[in-house]
Amino acid sequence: MYKPLANIKVLTLALNIPGPLVAKRLQELGASVIKVEPPQGDPFQQYCFGWYQEMKAGQELKCIDLKSSEGIDELHSLLANTDLLLTAQRPAALDRLGLDWKNLSTRHPKLNHLAIVGYPHPLQNHAGHDLTYQASLGLIEPPQMPKTLIADLAGAGQAACQALALLMGSLAGQAGQQAFIALSDAAEYMAQPVKWGITTGNGLLGGALPEYALYETQSGWVAIAAIEPHFKKRLKEALELDELSKPALSLKMKQRSADEWARWANELDIPLLKLKI
Repeated sequence: MYKPLANIKVLTLALNIPGPLVAKRLQELGASVIKVEPPQGDPFQQYCFGWYQEMKAGQELKCIDLKSSEGIDELHSLLANTDLLLTAQRPAALDRLGLDWKNLSTRHPKLNHLAIVGYPHPLQNHAGHDLTYQASLGLIEPPQMPKTLIADLAGAGQAACQALALLMGSLAGQAGQQAFIALSDAAEYMAQPVKWGITTGNGLLGGALPEYALYETQSGWVAIAAIEPHFKKRLKEALELDELSKPALSLKMKQRSADEWARWANELDIPLLKLKI
């Protein structure tokens, strides 16, 4: 695998999910990563130890008490040889530690700082988590909890991209820069299909199209996504239907199991898969 960041050094103070995912991605691209954890460790290891271990694998782990003067001195010693500092604390918390951008850029002119926050300025110190970001954007249908962490994962992707932009600036001779990624913005980005109504109610991709919908079979459910004209035509002809409609497809799908339909679709190159429930 190509390792474009082979000579890049990253130090991360970020705990939980988004930050560690960014650090892992940068490491996969060749960067050497030092993860600094407080004496009590990363709380995420208590929630999902396996994922925690996976995200930090191959990184150098240091336990530093940043609330002590000795800990801050040790951190600055590490930052002297660091290209990118990654944080996920609220800015006010970093300020209390003397890790505000004015102090960081004065002591380490070549250092870039990528800060993952909950909300954009001027709300960057407001509390929030993936659940609240999604809740504010109509991405949750109570009482069901979301099945994935949209804001955290999308935010990690945006942050990794922003990290590369900062590092490219450094390679071009630019002084160290600071950038923010707001998880609420990442959630809003992922909510665009809802905003434009294509995945809700009778939206185009929300159930209005019979060729892009879920169907119950003799055993299990299938997802059909034959939205392109050639797939739609192939589905219609293979099922020997005069027209594609939800009632017609529902009747057809009840004739076999989900596994049988998945094998059938694979042979005909039709986008149909069994739902994993």
